[in-house]
Amino acid sequence: MRNLHDIIADVKGISIVGSTDKQIHKLCLDSRLVSEASLFAAMTGTQTNGHDYIEKAIELGAVAILCEKMPESPPEDVCFIICQDSQETLGQIAASYFGNPSQSLELIGITGTNGKTTIATWLYYMLRDMGYPAGILSTIRILIEGREYPATHTTPDVISLNSYLAKMVDAGCQYAVMEVSSHALEQKRISGIRFRGGIFTNLTRDHLDYHPDFASYIAAKKMLFDALPSEAFALVNSDDKHASIMIQNSVARKLTYASRVMADYSLKIMEQHPQGMSLQINGRELWVRIMGRYNALNMLAVFAAACELNLPEDEILESLSKLEPVEGRLEMVDMGRSVTAVVDYAHTPDALENVLQALNETKTEGCKIITAIGAGGDRDPGKRPKMAQAACAFSHQVILTSDNPRSEDPEKIIEDMAAGLTDNDQKKVLRIVNRREAIRTAIALAQSGDLILIAGKGHESYQEVKGVKHPFDDVEELKNLRS
Repeated sequence: MRNLHDIIADVKGISIVGSTDKQIHKLCLDSRLVSEASLFAAMTGTQTNGHDYIEKAIELGAVAILCEKMPESPPEDVCFIICQDSQETLGQIAASYFGNPSQSLELIGITGTNGKTTIATWLYYMLRDMGYPAGILSTIRILIEGREYPATHTTPDVISLNSYLAKMVDAGCQYAVMEVSSHALEQKRISGIRFRGGIFTNLTRDHLDYHPDFASYIAAKKMLFDALPSEAFALVNSDDKHASIMIQNSVARKLTYASRVMADYSLKIMEQHPQGMSLQINGRELWVRIMGRYNALNMLAVFAAACELNLPEDEILESLSKLEPVEGRLEMVDMGRSVTAVVDYAHTPDALENVLQALNETKTEGCKIITAIGAGGDRDPGKRPKMAQAACAFSHQVILTSDNPRSEDPEKIIEDMAAGLTDNDQKKVLRIVNRREAIRTAIALAQSGDLILIAGKGHESYQEVKGVKHPFDDVEELKNLRS
């Protein structure tokens, strides 16, 4: 319970109607969750307008309303906080309500199309391995000093975000790591959050069902670095052509990491094997239990971030050598008969190509790669043919199947994917709508030494069809079918 006057004392750009001498029990974005002594934030969203629910929120017990426009007949006993941008202002209010927890943490934000989850997860486990109390907010899970909380979004809403950061502070965390999605940046969910550093991984086509065009997607990602303070670091992958755009307006200390061009933090792959790789990072050699150039680059980002946090380099390298593949990211399942299946979250053409290149670089000569891949419904349809093209370019056999069709016809999604294929590509493609049957077929086609890639869903434990999430886990499906 916090006094409203204290909560909004330092919030900029607001005007007040009514008394601020009120005790606030909780902050709410959803009017259905309002109870006595709540502050309700009326947000203008893409599908609904929170201003339409102000009256309902007051009926349920809201004593304060954050809004951009006053209702026609405001009750006198309710305090109205008027602002120009509810999303931006709510960030300041939420941070204040929870005691500005980000200011007590060494918080690292990671953005980009691919690699966010891997970098965040590895950085979190490395910090813990080195003895530092830490927390993570990621697509896969939320962990605070080992205690797990359910993860529903890549980046939580700004109220939940500050609540979790406050829990981290209460748990004694010194460090925090979080993925920052383009949706979250566009919706200003990190407003009021102070970052110690930001990491940019790469940028390829994604989320164009939400962003009107690729330029808007770039602009959204760039917001993280525009918001970094001068004492923070901005670490970008300069192998990616968009790296310079990300930091062109940033006042943070600018740093680069790369494997193909000159950079502050550099990488060289010495040897690759199915069990791991020998790397040279800034001239230091180490063996890691991962595969794939893109994963080596993710590990370089972890190394660079840890160095910028002033952690001991020898301890960083020792900890990196212990890291394992992240759940649903190049996760291997032994199928018996000398056949290995790999589950990966790759759901963009670039990510799929990276995974398949990694498998081709490590497979035994003469062995095949069999890929089962789909594309999500109600998402950017423009990437569907590109997904199929990438699969065919780097696989010997491809099965086009369902991902999460959501409200769309899965057969239509597969048709969209196949539309990008040449006649030669079509000869190595099977179309199997049922994902379970597609996985079963991939296993049946495999011979000794072959690799099977089940791509698109990774860590997900469900398949969404017509608004219903059915239990479905690619790894469990494989385990149930192995010899």
